Amino acid sequence: MDSGAAVTARLWVAAVVLLVPTILALRGRWGLLRRNLGMILAYGLLAVAATQLFYFQAVAVMDVGIALLVEYTAPIAVLLWLWLRRGERPSRKSVIGAVIAFVGLVLMLDVVTGADVNVPGILWALGAMVGAATYFVLSARADTGLPPIALAGSGLLLGAVALALAGAVGVLPIAWTTDDVSYRFGSVPWFAPVLAMGVIATALAYGLGIASTRMLGSRLASFVALAEVVAALVFGWLLLGQLPDLLQALGGVLVLVGVVVVKLGEPVAPPP
Repeated sequence: MDSGAAVTARLWVAAVVLLVPTILALRGRWGLLRRNLGMILAYGLLAVAATQLFYFQAVAVMDVGIALLVEYTAPIAVLLWLWLRRGERPSRKSVIGAVIAFVGLVLMLDVVTGADVNVPGILWALGAMVGAATYFVLSARADTGLPPIALAGSGLLLGAVALALAGAVGVLPIAWTTDDVSYRFGSVPWFAPVLAMGVIATALAYGLGIASTRMLGSRLASFVALAEVVAALVFGWLLLGQLPDLLQALGGVLVLVGVVVVKLGEPVAPPP
């Protein structure tokens, strides 16, 4: 599959999986969709469709973990957005945590050693970063009345429809094959990774992600999600043989340290 086909298939599988839960969550409250139409459009088109498409374009020319860590500079963008837009000035510890995490990301990118950096890949990943920051900010809104599963389901369905239409009119190139998919451990049928991407990495991930972001807030949730970068490095090694060097591993440790420091800098939430 090329990037367009992979993302479109992923979103359609996830949208179908969440269709019934979304309908049940909105039963008797369909007016919520109309009142939150603007947010759903932004979520489905930018936070879901564009983010996934840009990321898949990036991993087509870059290592999985490296592309993801560029995308996950999103927490710093979230900090700046909340500060400039809402006046939510971050604490000193949060700023220090952001700096530590950013240094870790730079080390993981391996630019300090003069490595050959794929500029188009980084630009695609930065586009995914904008979408990821949008995801965290929109997911944190608890005043919409939309259940997390309904926002995830409606956003995924909208993103899937948008990508399918873009492919149908020729704006988005879509090509696929039914050949087996090769990994480090061997080959699997083509539908195995498609189902895994759609069910585990999309439907489950977006549903849990929205729920947790509403509990933690967009700032903290975006930093906790940086652990996904380390997980991507591990799975990139297990499945694809993409092993980070010692400097990149040090960067991963700094990212986790930055997450802890940001957590310490968050105000204590009142008990529920």
